[in-house]
Amino acid sequence: MSSEQQHYEPERANAAMIEADLATADEVRALSRWRRAWDSDVAYSFRRSPIAMISSAVALIFILGAVFAPLIAPQNPFDPGSLNLMDGFTAPLEPNAFTGNTFIMGTDDQGRDIFSTILYGSRVSLMVGFAGVVFAMVLGTILGLTAGYLGGWVDAVIMRIADIQLSFPSILIALLIFGVGKALLPREMQDELAIYVLVLAIGLSGWVQFARTVRGTTLVEKSKEYVQAARLIGLHPMLIMLRHVLPNTLGPVLVIATISLALAVITEATLSFLGVGVPPTQPSLGTLIRIGQDFLFSGEWWITLFPSLALVTLALSVNLLGDWLRDALNPKLR
Repeated sequence: MSSEQQHYEPERANAAMIEADLATADEVRALSRWRRAWDSDVAYSFRRSPIAMISSAVALIFILGAVFAPLIAPQNPFDPGSLNLMDGFTAPLEPNAFTGNTFIMGTDDQGRDIFSTILYGSRVSLMVGFAGVVFAMVLGTILGLTAGYLGGWVDAVIMRIADIQLSFPSILIALLIFGVGKALLPREMQDELAIYVLVLAIGLSGWVQFARTVRGTTLVEKSKEYVQAARLIGLHPMLIMLRHVLPNTLGPVLVIATISLALAVITEATLSFLGVGVPPTQPSLGTLIRIGQDFLFSGEWWITLFPSLALVTLALSVNLLGDWLRDALNPKLR
């Protein structure tokens, strides 16, 4: 080994030790963050609530089943090439008289596996419900934050619009918006854009709860000292709203979003049940219930029973999870 190599060997060893120490420090910080999250009040409340754990597990099963439906479902119920009309009206767990095939939840009039239709229908219901809640949350948060911080005629106009909308049932508002939005589209594009119009209708019918909650929180926060200090140093009102006031409104917004997800799924199912929701080529849980209702009194009870149970279970689990989250984030209830 040359003298130059001997000179740089200690420096390389020191550099390697420093890198090892930095990696160890990063691991310690990551573990400490996980430990703080595990020991937080919300995590402790979750571990102490059997209802929260069961409802979250049920909701997670529905979400995973919807996401991985192409891998889990025995067939693609919306692919005509994979269907056999001879399998139609097969009762659950009973072999078909013609083909001998057995289905865990039976089949409908077209030979579609009910279990597969529930998985694929849940994808549409959850996608539309989640997108509608996100749109309502963003719109309601922006309007509520603006109304609460600016006040004056801006607050009066936004809140009077919210009061007018609250005087009508949300399902009627969604039905009206969906009908108007679909009527404005060309006929050849109505089925292609039906899901987007449905998301728009659900979002516009549900923004009021977010706006009223964010406005009330903003009225409280804007009178506090840290907001007054931000005004004194010359920060722009938009920057104050986004950086200082908005983070303090996210707790109640998250609770409302969780509860609104169940309502959005039910609203979508109601519209699809009425025949004005998603197109028949992309049926959701509401469409499956409507299809099964036509054969309910002829003895094929399973066609409408299992999609109805799936819808009720999904909505109930999300609603119970939202109730727990509301209690966990409210320090007055601890």
